[in-house]
Amino acid sequence: RSFVAVVTAGAADESVAREAVATLEFLGIPVKAYYDRGVAGIHRLLAVCKELKDAQVCIAIAGMEGALPTVISGLISAPVIGVPTSVGYGVAQNGMTALFGMLTSCADKVAVVNIDNGYGAARVAAAICREKDPS
Repeated sequence: RSFVAVVTAGAADESVAREAVATLEFLGIPVKAYYDRGVAGIHRLLAVCKELKDAQVCIAIAGMEGALPTVISGLISAPVIGVPTSVGYGVAQNGMTALFGMLTSCADKVAVVNIDNGYGAARVAAAICREKDPS
């Protein structure tokens, strides 16, 4: 387990993911990005599930109802950092619905940062990686 996985639910979440990826790269943390792997097309997530199981930490980025961190947490043993995004329409309310969904997740090992905070998620992921491997 030597990398952080950054997973987005949809293409609209990509800018937040790129912020997380750039931050991790700057910090010298190996990272692999998986874009457009949302639960609306669960086969896209399941197609990379074996790879995600090798991650030390997973950052799951999603708007709309924010279900991605909960689903990923049920599939892998690593900690999952949820990042709600301000994308979506209708009752998505600029990311508030995704934030509330992530905060009320019943899955274990899920932590949540603020809306659109790819940088903060990356910093937490880096801290977890360094705690497990302080070299």
